[in-house]
Amino acid sequence: MSDTLLLIEDEPLLRAELVRHFQREGFEVITAATLTEAKHVLLHDQLQPLVVISDMSLPDGNALDLLEAIRSEAIGGEWLFLTGYGGVADSVRALRLGAYDFLEKPCELDRLNLVVAGAARSARAQRQLRERAAAENRRFTPAAFVGRSQAARSVRELLTKLAQAPFSTLLLTGETGTGKGLAARILHYSGARREGPLVEVNCAALPHDLLESELFGHEPGAFTGARGRRRGLMEQAQSGTIFLDEIGELSPDLQAKLLTVIEDRRLRRLGGTSQIEVDVQVVAASNQSLSERVQAGAFRSDLFHRITVFTLELPTLRERKEDLDDLVPLFVAEYNAKAGRSVRIIPSPVWESLRAHDWPGNVRELRNVVERCVLLSETQTFAAQWLQLRPSAPLAQPETAHAEVDQHLRLPLDGSLSLEDMERKIVSEALERAHYNVTAAARLLGTSRETLRYRVNKYGLKSVD
Repeated sequence: MSDTLLLIEDEPLLRAELVRHFQREGFEVITAATLTEAKHVLLHDQLQPLVVISDMSLPDGNALDLLEAIRSEAIGGEWLFLTGYGGVADSVRALRLGAYDFLEKPCELDRLNLVVAGAARSARAQRQLRERAAAENRRFTPAAFVGRSQAARSVRELLTKLAQAPFSTLLLTGETGTGKGLAARILHYSGARREGPLVEVNCAALPHDLLESELFGHEPGAFTGARGRRRGLMEQAQSGTIFLDEIGELSPDLQAKLLTVIEDRRLRRLGGTSQIEVDVQVVAASNQSLSERVQAGAFRSDLFHRITVFTLELPTLRERKEDLDDLVPLFVAEYNAKAGRSVRIIPSPVWESLRAHDWPGNVRELRNVVERCVLLSETQTFAAQWLQLRPSAPLAQPETAHAEVDQHLRLPLDGSLSLEDMERKIVSEALERAHYNVTAAARLLGTSRETLRYRVNKYGLKSVD
């Protein structure tokens, strides 16, 4: 798309001078002498100018009326107004309507060049954001949840219905790796808030103190090191969607603050005194049973009922293994394109191994396996030796006395172990019982994979995923 400048000016001499000047600057200049001509160019000819330079007062009206009339028509570009008798009321209205700047005639060309260059940079950035959003809209449709199984078809049908519903909160449930992040993106980019931002937060990946500041922002001096004002992620998601992954990891005080924001649509930054209005759609996700955490007193019941107005449970991969026929070729093609490989042939023994595996890590585990095999393939044949599919952790057998004892862990309370030593021993024992699979160990401990991964790294323990 060329850099087009629309010039709306009724004085012929000034119009001709500005046309020559901006053509020398590399713009394709389109002119209009009246608001009627400009409106025809913008709406009938569907011109998408990068910059609009307009006289404020034209023979058939005020140019601000034209800007206000076309703002709902999805016409991009930055508007710059020139006037011989500017007033405070007009300048305030121009800025309120989103005009880039408001200059008085006569304006030196050097200054006009600087302002137009800044407006062009801003318009190009906005154009890139719109193009990126349009690409995401095309990519993240309900069809992106791939699979021929009845479970996959049901999820697609629900995603289609939910994307059309103006919900304020929604909960995605399911084991880790089942595609909750994908579902959140589909709901955003297929929904009414697709033009707004999508902000993703992993509540298990940030410490409590940092998470509060990240979510709700802070004012200068709110805590040690808070030198400036920071807009929180809730504010940054204004008019869009915030995706709170692993919401079950939020501390009780943050749960209370989040509930207040959802209910009142207002928040207060850390260290702040004023309320800030927010209009945000909340999509939460958890691989834990939040209802059980409510019963255990670890999650607020009022927040649970607020975020479960709509609930979508995503099926495990072992429940829809027929979808391997669609997912595997899809991932092979993806990593062929990324790595410049040309894997085309998937031997029957590979398919047998893939279908025999229980996939405790679900679609995420499958994607990682396919990535490894494609990247290490040296021919057009899928490299079977790099599958490395480990057996799933065996399920406990509660009917035997031995299995009942094996579900417990004894720790001395005689002062010989510190709290950190106890935590390390618990994590180490869970990893050993899960054959060093972090996902399975996290399931045994009733926590998230990210939380357990942090402790595995903290204590330097061995793991396999």
